[in-house]
Amino acid sequence: MSEPILVGAAQYTQAKDANPALDPLGLMIKASYDAIANTGNSNIQNIIDTVCLINSSSRDDEYLPVALSSALGINPRHTIYSLIGGNSPQMLVNHFARDIAIGRRQAVLLTGAEAIYSLHRAARGRTILDWQDNVTLQHLRKNNLPVNYDTLLHMGCDHEKEILKASGGKYYEPNNTVEEAYDLFMPHLMYPFFETSLRHSSGRSVEEHQLYIGRLYESFSRVSSLNPYAWNRQKYSAEELTTISPQNRYVVYPYTIRTVSNITVDQSATLIMMNARDARAMGIDRAKWVYPMGGAELNNIWHVSQRPCLHDSPAIKEAARLALQQSGLSLSDIDVFDLYSCFPSIVEIARQSLGIPEGDKRDLTVTGGLAYFGGPGNNYSMHAIASIVDLIRRNRRLKAMVTGNGWYNSKHAIGIYGAEPPNYPWEDRDDSVLQQAIDNEALPEPVERAEGFLTIEAYMIRYDRGGKPERATTLGRLQDGSRAFANVSDDIGDLRKLERNEIVGKTGEVHYDAVLGINRIKIPHL
Repeated sequence: MSEPILVGAAQYTQAKDANPALDPLGLMIKASYDAIANTGNSNIQNIIDTVCLINSSSRDDEYLPVALSSALGINPRHTIYSLIGGNSPQMLVNHFARDIAIGRRQAVLLTGAEAIYSLHRAARGRTILDWQDNVTLQHLRKNNLPVNYDTLLHMGCDHEKEILKASGGKYYEPNNTVEEAYDLFMPHLMYPFFETSLRHSSGRSVEEHQLYIGRLYESFSRVSSLNPYAWNRQKYSAEELTTISPQNRYVVYPYTIRTVSNITVDQSATLIMMNARDARAMGIDRAKWVYPMGGAELNNIWHVSQRPCLHDSPAIKEAARLALQQSGLSLSDIDVFDLYSCFPSIVEIARQSLGIPEGDKRDLTVTGGLAYFGGPGNNYSMHAIASIVDLIRRNRRLKAMVTGNGWYNSKHAIGIYGAEPPNYPWEDRDDSVLQQAIDNEALPEPVERAEGFLTIEAYMIRYDRGGKPERATTLGRLQDGSRAFANVSDDIGDLRKLERNEIVGKTGEVHYDAVLGINRIKIPHL
């Protein structure tokens, strides 16, 4: 009876016109009290020995776990503030499941929140925020910084470096030096490379693939429209999602506003974990018990441009195999999935890597996904897990899988849930051999100064806020097989040609521009 179980789960979506609006700490307090009540036993507060918070872009403060514990009247032995990554909630559930099973922890409260929507409202003069102790808001105001994800993510990375330096940890830059030269730090600038590579490998035309994306996310929109916690409950058709309009411009090709994660939300979620033995002793109703049945975490080759294939995920494939093996289930036993969905390409990659067939009738999301349910920073997957807890309590035969993803298809965590214990117990496991096998396939860094001919493997186009294309960047192979980036030369004229014509697979002449410090490619006649 030392198996780890989830006994409490709650989530909260703040009203768009909330006044006063709760900041992330207030949102976490709300979700945490609800999760404690959800266990059916308020005495659980007395045995929680670990309080862990997911990194919050809208209140990036490593002292938050202490502040939350004080507000809840909990006196934990351990307070933890996570690093950046959408994989974090699922990764930490796996981590704490092992700790609880082995006896290193008794009970864990895991929570997270974002209030980026309220930051935006305040920046536009639509509300006044009295968040005196919110270090992120104070930093933005002091330095007169804009409230956008670019600013918040750069701030978060700088803070993470400081935390790791103080603790003796190592920070891994998300980009290598060549990727940095092409300004590819923000996630929305990297995922189009995966999408255009996927499109070419599928054999679909540009128009066919846009409709494919639309139909995929139409199914997510349908789920979101039925979810009372969803930020956006409007139901969209495939055409409404992918047709360009003033309300649905390209953010970055080939993604429109309606097909990318919406981080401008105010949402929180909380989970409570403990072991089954203590839950029985405390009289917590077994109908509330949900078992993490299996889990694993692996990374892909860290830098995108050094991955041999741009549209796969060995990390998802291997982590899912380990998680299913632990649970004693096969993929066909899974009734519902929640595939991380910051961009369509990661859903497509996950589906392929897991082996979910095209046309499979099982839902790929339980929330509606990051574009419609909401993308509350690093904490999205906790909402998925909380939703799955509710589903399993209502249907004790249901089995579910969650995938968490960090950075650019980089960090992955898989979890499987059900109403019964796993086939193999949670224990410390060394997966370093598998990780090393993935890492060993890394290509050298891309060529900084390329000359000759480049065959394009993938590309992206970035736009201004009015939807006008500004710059196109390609990634491909030189004649000797080495990788290189190159921006499309100005002589192409209208970059919108690249929206309508497939250029993956085409070969163009490339040269190094010493003035700009980047490579340029001449696209063959379109």
